[in-house]
Amino acid sequence: MKEAGNLSHPLWTRDFTIITLGSVVSMLGNALSGFAMSLMVLDISKSTLLYAIYIAMYTLPQLIMPIFSGAILDRFSRKKTIYTLDFLSAFLYALMAAILGTGWFSFPLFAVYCFILGSIQSTYMVAYQSFYPLLISEGNFQKAYSIASVLETLSAVMVPVSAFLYRQIGLSPLLAINSLCFFIAAVMETRIRADEEYLLTQKETRDTELKASRQMLRDIREGFAYLRSEKGLMAIALYFACSAVCGGISTVIVLPWFKAAYDNGEYMYMLVWGMALVGRALGGLVHYRVKIPPEHRYQIALAVYIVISILEGVYLFTPIPMMMVMCFLVGVGGITSYTIRISATQSYVPDERKGRFNGAFNMLSTAGALVGEVLAGSLTLIMSERVVLLVAMLLCALAAVVFIGGGKEHVSYIYNRTQ
Repeated sequence: MKEAGNLSHPLWTRDFTIITLGSVVSMLGNALSGFAMSLMVLDISKSTLLYAIYIAMYTLPQLIMPIFSGAILDRFSRKKTIYTLDFLSAFLYALMAAILGTGWFSFPLFAVYCFILGSIQSTYMVAYQSFYPLLISEGNFQKAYSIASVLETLSAVMVPVSAFLYRQIGLSPLLAINSLCFFIAAVMETRIRADEEYLLTQKETRDTELKASRQMLRDIREGFAYLRSEKGLMAIALYFACSAVCGGISTVIVLPWFKAAYDNGEYMYMLVWGMALVGRALGGLVHYRVKIPPEHRYQIALAVYIVISILEGVYLFTPIPMMMVMCFLVGVGGITSYTIRISATQSYVPDERKGRFNGAFNMLSTAGALVGEVLAGSLTLIMSERVVLLVAMLLCALAAVVFIGGGKEHVSYIYNRTQ
């Protein structure tokens, strides 16, 4: 393996530094409040099914919003969208903090609130995923995405802090802290200077005779048409849609299972999955320093997809120490999978199509996650949680063989390109 980086094109430019620091601040705030929200719902409902409904309400808008936002964001400023949504998130978290601070709570209202947050988050992610590559200098894609993944992983260190503070002071102050974090991130993001040159390209190709609604519908169709025309991207998207189904099942099942199986189960959950975070952090640091040879990326990715699916399927049947080892390996594999996939696809897709591609990709992944969440909530009524997870993850491994293995010619062309 070769050392990553490009001396003639430094990674840490002014704009890349700003977007990275802004992401850290907002991620820390989200991690602090997000886990506490899940604990509150479980404490109040004491039901895996209601917990699944809560998660689904956050996920549901992410099924539709990426399609429309992807088309819109190829025509409008992604930078402005990012900081505007962060300002809006700051307001919404402050509002809910004030409401909960009065001692009043309504599960239906909280579900609607989560639906709105999900709508904002899904639009933000398409904007961020489409804008972030524009701030990466030539030859630094793997390095940049390893940083993004490590920072996201490290933000999860706030999860045990979230659990502790939730027990001590409740959810309202944590939402207030998250509001402040989003506000700080938004202010930082307004200072980014990068030109969005793709807007000029889109302006030249825009049909001025079309109404805005028809233009957007045409852009949406073009996004899916582009995905269908690229067999490699389509195979990757279909696999990750299947992976998202299994991820949705895991999201619904694992935390409630730990809470039911162990005293102070949420802490056992954090201990076990903390090892996955350690694995992701260490793996990310390796990817930051060492560049994977392009000719081996496809083979490594396929092997990782299969192995981590099997590990996630069986780990709940093992003792805690073995769970920790398996989750560490899942973390290392997960960061490897993410770095290869995101750096390859984002460097491959043209700038003027990134919004539509990311919108279509996110829509498929979100649809998969939503299906998984609904299935998990239903299947746990007739099957044990561990059996449901095992079957799901074995099917995920099979999906890797079918879509990534079966599409070797086209997928390897994308993964093994020099970025």
